Amino acid sequence: MQLLGFLLTVGILVPVHEYGHYIVARACGVKVLRFSVGFGRVLWRRQPHPDGTEFTLSLLPLGGYVRMLDESEGPVSEAQRSQAFNNKPLRQRAAIVAAGPLINLLLAVLLFAAVSVLGVEEPKSVLGSPSAGSLAERAGLRAGDWVQAVSTDGQNWTELQSLSELRWHLMRAVSQGEPLAMSVSDRAGHGRRTVRLEAGQVPKGELDAQLLQRIGLGGAFREPLIGKVKAGGAASVAGLLEGDRVLDIDGRAVTDAQQLFDSIRAGVRDGQGLAMQWRVERSGQVLSMHITPQPVADGGGKPFGRIEAYVGGPAELVTVSKPVWAALVGGVERTWDVSTMTLRVLGRMLIGEASLKNLSGPLTIADYAGQALSMGLAYFLTVLALVSVSLGVLNLLPLPMLDGGHLMYYLFEGLSGRPVSEWWHRQLQRVGAFVLLLMMALALSNDMAHKLGLY
Repeated sequence: MQLLGFLLTVGILVPVHEYGHYIVARACGVKVLRFSVGFGRVLWRRQPHPDGTEFTLSLLPLGGYVRMLDESEGPVSEAQRSQAFNNKPLRQRAAIVAAGPLINLLLAVLLFAAVSVLGVEEPKSVLGSPSAGSLAERAGLRAGDWVQAVSTDGQNWTELQSLSELRWHLMRAVSQGEPLAMSVSDRAGHGRRTVRLEAGQVPKGELDAQLLQRIGLGGAFREPLIGKVKAGGAASVAGLLEGDRVLDIDGRAVTDAQQLFDSIRAGVRDGQGLAMQWRVERSGQVLSMHITPQPVADGGGKPFGRIEAYVGGPAELVTVSKPVWAALVGGVERTWDVSTMTLRVLGRMLIGEASLKNLSGPLTIADYAGQALSMGLAYFLTVLALVSVSLGVLNLLPLPMLDGGHLMYYLFEGLSGRPVSEWWHRQLQRVGAFVLLLMMALALSNDMAHKLGLY
């Protein structure tokens, strides 16, 4: 599934990116010699007309290119000089180069909008137990709190439907160093109050997949129910049955599945399971039983408790959808937010305020794409939109070898009235190639580290 997800992602986004260059080049009267998806040995080719564009599919699917008629790359006949890229006005050359990244951003807008129109089932923005001592707990958040709206200034509020929307607003608040006000109530909508989460206190360098765990908001609220029980495990030996509701452990009330899960994992001392007194509700009756979790060693050798049973009922789901116009507006806003957040993280990585571990490569993309594909169309389209934004933003960076680097050359030409010299062009291309290879190596290294559980 991961390979299929990756191939679909690349097979959609790379041609779209190159099509942006291609269609604008054609509109500007530039002759396009080749449209290639992938690099290296050509596996498939098609040329509808002898003098037309050659379309190819090559061995390495990690990119693509559009080769245009250009006097800097070879001789051009007098009859075709007007179709050469280098002979076009500066504004047209800049438009051709910028078209690839911009069409990726446009695609992201449409994909985010499509997801909003299609609708997707997501956990409701009802919170599980915050981690002990966490920022969320200090703010006064509790298990079962329903976050109905958020605000960064306390005046303009954004209504929420799902937990993923709350996560997004939290990430944005952290990236901007701002507190986030939350309008919360109990699960039934009663007792509404305002909670201020000091998201600006979270180091901006920790803007990664573990951000929510650091804040203390790990997941959606789930009832403290026992699911399927494995025969012979600690739960089975103690007499627990599927459907039992855990009321308290050693006299401490259990409010949700996260608290129950944490209590089980903590039920080990000096490598031995601790006997616990549980009270559970079963078919209207309250039962007491002793349970001793089995110690299990994690990757670092530190043991934790396990009872060999599924813990927690299903999270409450809501269908998140919008009408077409609102979805398009939301798509623009989401694309802008993801783009600016990507640039902030890259900037902080450059000056050392964010970890280089945030840089991911094709293996991570394959993981996310495969998982999303197995979850359904809306989830895959969301991942596709996020990768499309990344592709657009990264290609606009002012690095030689990237579209943004070429745009910097044209900016210099526009300001100075002359193009970058051949000598400088060669030196900058070498520097750009080195930086890109370094980034690719780092991204692959991070991918492997995640695969091996080193991060």
